[in-house]
Amino acid sequence: MFRNLLRTSTCINFQITTVRNKQAKFPKIDKKLQASAESLAARGFLRPNKPWDPPADIDETIVKICSDNGLKTDSELDSLELKYTVLKACFDETGHSVPNSLLHTIETVDDLRQFYETPIDTKTPFDSLKKMDLPKNLHIQEDYVRFHPDKDTLFNGKSVFPKSSTIVSGLKTRKKHEGFTAKRSWP
Repeated sequence: MFRNLLRTSTCINFQITTVRNKQAKFPKIDKKLQASAESLAARGFLRPNKPWDPPADIDETIVKICSDNGLKTDSELDSLELKYTVLKACFDETGHSVPNSLLHTIETVDDLRQFYETPIDTKTPFDSLKKMDLPKNLHIQEDYVRFHPDKDTLFNGKSVFPKSSTIVSGLKTRKKHEGFTAKRSWP
């Protein structure tokens, strides 16, 4: 009797969950957009890409390459061999290749054209801020001055924070700036 009761309760639970799953409508997530967002979040600003400024006739170049391989402007890249040949021809012609992380996003000729028409800027936001026309009340100091008590001439080595050390932790900044350890007195 206990087995029969267990079977019926399992069947009822299965039926309830399948009904719930059929009723729940979740919005379809665009896999290309989600993959791009995750990839961008993982890499940050310093991506190992080469800068790319598309030439004015890039659209005609892509159409010519696709027509040489028997593709129309609205065709899909069905086979891997065809996709490889077209991407290799595009690289040979332009010198700009599709990174591995974006290969899955190129499914049609329009996707290929959109990729090659998109400029790639490898500057960090700080570098682009330095080159912008800024308002008069805003100033970006590129080469900042770090306090060191032995090299300070303005205040004779007196620090505003006398018990705070300056620790230089970055590999690049260690070459530029020298850190120091502040003398601490007991209580």
